Amino acid sequence: MPDFGVLLFPGSNCESDCYHAIKEVLGQPCDIVWHEETSLEGIDCIVVPGGFSYGDYLRAGAIARFSPVMNPLARLAAEGVPIIGICNGFQILVESGLLPGAFLHNSSLRFVCRWTYLRVEDTDTPFTWLLREGDVLKLPVANAQGNFVLKAGVIPRTVLRYCEPNGEYNDAANPSGSQDAIAGVANAQGNVLGMMPHPERSAESVFGSEDGRKMFESAVSWIESHKNRESALRMQEQT
Repeated sequence: MPDFGVLLFPGSNCESDCYHAIKEVLGQPCDIVWHEETSLEGIDCIVVPGGFSYGDYLRAGAIARFSPVMNPLARLAAEGVPIIGICNGFQILVESGLLPGAFLHNSSLRFVCRWTYLRVEDTDTPFTWLLREGDVLKLPVANAQGNFVLKAGVIPRTVLRYCEPNGEYNDAANPSGSQDAIAGVANAQGNVLGMMPHPERSAESVFGSEDGRKMFESAVSWIESHKNRESALRMQEQT
């Protein structure tokens, strides 16, 4: 089974939710990793959770990017290890340069906490591996700085967009005013995903949706598939 690691920064508040979704709901090995760790050896998938790292002083995620754990995280990203940043975790990945873009205050200038619907635009990532293009997921958001923007001319690898339950796009479905209704983007390689909605808060039907579970199940399937392929290749080389 894949080993998951959930990073913990001062001010994080969603690490327990992520741990529960992975450990208790999916039954996968999972550990909480303190931000001062300098090694992530042996971890197959990293989750950078939501919250208010360092109180969101300066900008959301701007201080967390300097934590010691970000150096081995960058190395794993370059090696193709699956990494998902959720809400504040997305902001941290952007501030660290692992994902493009920047975040502004929500267009309403208010904290937004509500259910949203997301259309899957890209299935060639570890976290959308089992989904289909056009699938609609029901996930909650809870943020004040979720307005994702990009420099002129930058074309992101968009994985998720805010939409209506039927998959159509309009301004009302976009809770933060994000550019092009972007809710989640990946790096060019596809192994690093940042998203504002919370899949860990919708991994069980008792909470109103278990669509988020599909994203973690996708990561498990992707990792196991790639491990099996690598094992088969090694066996071929030995024969």
